[in-house]
Amino acid sequence: MGGEVAVAGEATRLLERFGRRCAAVVRVATLPPVIAVGLLRAYPERLWPTLLVVVVAAAWTCGCAWRLSRERARPPVTADAAVLLAVCLIALWSGAVDGTNTGWLRLLVTFACVTWQWHTPPLAGAVAALVTGGGMLVTIDVAGPDVHAGQIWVLAMAALSRAVWVLVTRAARRADRMAAVAEEVRRASAVAAAVRDEERELANALHDTAATTLLMVGTGQVRADATWLAAQAGRDLARLRSRGDASPAAADLVGLLRDDADSTHLTVDLDAPDHLVLPFDVASAIAGAAREALNNVRRHAGTDRATVRVRGDARELCVEIVDAGRGFSAEAGPARRGLRESVHGRMNRVGGTATITSSAGTGTTVRLEWRAERG
Repeated sequence: MGGEVAVAGEATRLLERFGRRCAAVVRVATLPPVIAVGLLRAYPERLWPTLLVVVVAAAWTCGCAWRLSRERARPPVTADAAVLLAVCLIALWSGAVDGTNTGWLRLLVTFACVTWQWHTPPLAGAVAALVTGGGMLVTIDVAGPDVHAGQIWVLAMAALSRAVWVLVTRAARRADRMAAVAEEVRRASAVAAAVRDEERELANALHDTAATTLLMVGTGQVRADATWLAAQAGRDLARLRSRGDASPAAADLVGLLRDDADSTHLTVDLDAPDHLVLPFDVASAIAGAAREALNNVRRHAGTDRATVRVRGDARELCVEIVDAGRGFSAEAGPARRGLRESVHGRMNRVGGTATITSSAGTGTTVRLEWRAERG
C-alpha cells in the first residue's frame, strides 16, 4: 500500500461494510441471467443435469451473500472458491457445460472473482481469483471450444477490481487520517480553551478576594488594624484553596448569595426565596458576578447599603443588585476589569447576560439574567 499507515477509522469501517454488502448484492443480482443463460442454451437431453448444477450454484451463492451481509461473519472466500471449482468439475462431468453452453459458468465465476476483491486481503483475493478463474478456463477448454481472449478477461477484470478497491481504500484511510488530525486539533483547542478559562477564573478569584482586600487596605479605604480584616483574609484564602476541590453537581444560589452578602461589610437586603438549586457552575457564576457587583458598591458607590433581589426558578431567573449610591456615567465610566471579566465574563460563560444601568447621582442596577437551555 505504498508505505501508508493503516488507520481503522470510521470511513474505513464504513467502506468495509459497504464492500461486503455490495458484493452480496452483485452476486445475487447476477443469478437470474446465470440461470437463464444456462437453461436456455442447454440441449434438451441435458436440461435436467444443467438445471441441477445451476440451482446448486445459485443456492450456494445465496448462502455466501447472506453470510457476507452479516456484520461479524467471516467472509467464506476459501469455501466459496472450492465450491465453485467443484461446480466447474460437476458441470463438465454432467454435460451442463459443453461447446455451446459456457456462458453461465463464465458469468458465475467472473462476478465471484470480481467481488472477492471488495472484502478480502489482496493475497487471498488474488489466489482465489487465479485458482477459480483458472479452473473455469480449464473446464471450458476441456468442454470443447478453445479458450480465447474474451474468456481470459476474467482474470484481468479481477485485477482491475482489486486496483479500484485499493484506490478507494486509500481514499478512505486518508479521510480517516484527516478526521483524526481534525479531532486532535479540536481536542487541543478544547484543552487550551479549558486552560484559558481556568486561568481566567483564577484571575477573577484573585481579583474578587485577596486583590480586592489588599487594594482597599493599600488605598486607605480600610484601616490595616480593622477588626474584621483578619477574618476576611482567612475567607479569601479559604476560597482560593477550595478551587482545586471537586465541584458538586448543584448548589443553592440563595445560600451562596447570603454567604457573600455577610462578608461584604455592607448592609444587604436580600429579597429571595429560601432556596434555589441550580447547576453548580451556573450558581457559582451568578453568585460570583453578584459578589463583584457588591464589591463595586463598597468601593465606588459611596454607600454602605445595597439590595439583592432574586426572581424566577431553576429554568429562568433574574438577579438584581441595586444601590442608591453616586452612580456613574456609562459613556465616561472606565471599562473596569471587574465588570468586564468578573461580571459580564462569568455570565457569558454560563449562557447568561449582565446588564448594568447607571447614571451620575442616581445609583446603579446590575441585572443578571440566565435561562436554561431548552432540551
